[in-house]
Amino acid sequence: MVRGKFKSKPTGRRLFSTPEEMAAGTSARPRTFRKLEAEKEEREEVGAEEESEEESEDDSEVSEKKKGTEGLIEVQNPNLIKPKNLKAKDANYEKTGELSRREREEIEKQKAHERYMRQQEQGKTEQARKDLERLAMIRQQRAEAAKKRDEEKAAKDQKKAEARK
Repeated sequence: MVRGKFKSKPTGRRLFSTPEEMAAGTSARPRTFRKLEAEKEEREEVGAEEESEEESEDDSEVSEKKKGTEGLIEVQNPNLIKPKNLKAKDANYEKTGELSRREREEIEKQKAHERYMRQQEQGKTEQARKDLERLAMIRQQRAEAAKKRDEEKAAKDQKKAEARK
């Protein structure tokens, strides 16, 4: 039979504590780094609670265990913030969510167009002024043309009346 990399369970290396050692807290078993850190935090929390109970009541945030240098350096990375899950029963349907950039730009575009059209109607824009000047010139030309036609028609009628006499 071929043996692999590990021959069997490493039972020979295990250290067992007796109940007396466990009760006394002097176990021969080595503690892991996480356990040591947890105990250290517990001691710090107990010391902080004894020093000022009022401050702990004000701070409702639960301090999370920080890795590496996070505890030493404050980082403003939005990717490090864990998203808060919102349950359906806690959802507020009346509150409208923030608009996306495209939606905001579309709304701004519509408002700007409406504002421009109002100014256009009032004749405040350059294009509206040019249009009004052009319309005034066209009306004047049409009025002159209509006057000319009336004069020509009156002259024609006069010639016909003279020709009949």
